[in-house]
Amino acid sequence: MPPKVQQKSKEQKMAAAMAGGKGKKKKWSKGKSRDKVDNKVLFSKEQYERFQSEVPKMKLITVSAVVEKIKVSGGLARRALNDMAEEGKIRPVCVSRAQRIYTRNITEEDDE
Repeated sequence: MPPKVQQKSKEQKMAAAMAGGKGKKKKWSKGKSRDKVDNKVLFSKEQYERFQSEVPKMKLITVSAVVEKIKVSGGLARRALNDMAEEGKIRPVCVSRAQRIYTRNITEEDDE
């Protein structure tokens, strides 16, 4: 038989129980909350003018870049970029179902 281990006295056991305690209870995190953006679904006059002036000067033109810059909805940005590409102000690089990438039309800048 292994040798007996010296047992603690009652006072020692009480002191150990009081000292340890449970500690603080872990709180659940609320999760990351994102601010709700209020993008416009129609162009105001000044937004449309800003769109017409700024977008053709951008090197990389995507729907998300226009949404961030002009503060319009994604559907409105998509349609406006389609119209601008048809007018020849910007040039499509890659148009897929998921992502549309345009660039500025370089031939127009050479004429100026």
